[in-house]
Amino acid sequence: MAVGNAFFPQMPEIAGLRMGTGMAGIKKPGRRDLVVMEIAPGASVAGAFTRNAFCAAPVQVARRHLAATREQGKAPRYLLINTGNANAGTGEQGLRDALQSCDTLAALGNVSTDEVLPFSTGVIGEPLPMERLLAGLPGALETLDSQGWQAAAEGILTTDTRPKGATRTLEIDGQKVTIAGISKGSGMICPNMATMLGFVATDAAIEPQMLDRLLKDGVENSFNSITVDGDTSTNDACMLIATGQGARLDSESTLAAFGEALNEVLVDLAQAIVRDGEGATKFVTLEVEQARSRQEAREVAFSVAHSPLVKTALYASDANWGRILAAVGRARIEDLDVDGITIDLEEVRLVEAGGRAESYTEKAGSAVMAREDIRIRIALGRGTRSARIWTTDLSHDYISINADYRS
Repeated sequence: MAVGNAFFPQMPEIAGLRMGTGMAGIKKPGRRDLVVMEIAPGASVAGAFTRNAFCAAPVQVARRHLAATREQGKAPRYLLINTGNANAGTGEQGLRDALQSCDTLAALGNVSTDEVLPFSTGVIGEPLPMERLLAGLPGALETLDSQGWQAAAEGILTTDTRPKGATRTLEIDGQKVTIAGISKGSGMICPNMATMLGFVATDAAIEPQMLDRLLKDGVENSFNSITVDGDTSTNDACMLIATGQGARLDSESTLAAFGEALNEVLVDLAQAIVRDGEGATKFVTLEVEQARSRQEAREVAFSVAHSPLVKTALYASDANWGRILAAVGRARIEDLDVDGITIDLEEVRLVEAGGRAESYTEKAGSAVMAREDIRIRIALGRGTRSARIWTTDLSHDYISINADYRS
């Protein structure tokens, strides 16, 4: 994609966290496809997972192990991520394979099996090549490094064109707090919890229940507010790790300050996924205002974002504003008064009083559509609530990438 900054940021060390990568040849030889994250004792871990009914075997096992460690008053010690194979749609064999990968890493790390959480991404419906995956674990452990962010970010990619990272450092009550994270995702992006895969860590000490709340709130306005193609993956997962090696945050004021910075990191990572959308050439912000509820605003925004006609017009830089109008009108909103709706394409008014704005010209609309970053603002004229989501256009390359995905 032409828009966006491909530069991977300078990522800080997070005390209590190390990352290692390996080349297991799961799908292709000679590339990083195995990542291990080692978490020091005393941490808290929260997770958000896909709501797809066909959730992958590693999602099922990760949920189970996270709950088990919580019940025991401890946290996971290792996260194990493989790319090249989703281990989804693989039935009982997939569950056995996910558990075996946990068993093997647990033995190598001298921890219990439920202290390992597995994550997979890649082709759906094919069994994991377990011999290669397990053989790659010792090498990944040998490379464990607190500065291994970029290698880890590269090791979780599938059709992505670049690694994605974000970080913030802030001072809370005179104490330095650091947040850093990575994500992956490019296609099959319309998360219903988190993202394709996201891993965020902080050195702060935060209680598990509060960490859950912070993650839930954070993903709603970040990963749950993006779409590339309207498809929710079987493998979506986002993990938030508080290693407990730094400042303790337990008051409302300190947690609010942390939550604000966390949300910035999550939005950065979510937007990076959109900017790297499969075949995308446009980064599109959709803002819906004056709705009766936030959910109503999101319904309208996603109706526009998921329209193939809108997305192909964006790709063609075609100011076919009627496609946007039609997508707003088909949103599942009762008693929508079209005469009260306005639609703006950046500074250009497209629609008002139920039709084309008197001030609109094709020349002005086409000039905006030719940009790489575009904002579409929709005011429903019926309330005070709003929502913002991010999406892409739909190009020939998207079809090519996915037509050739398994070859």
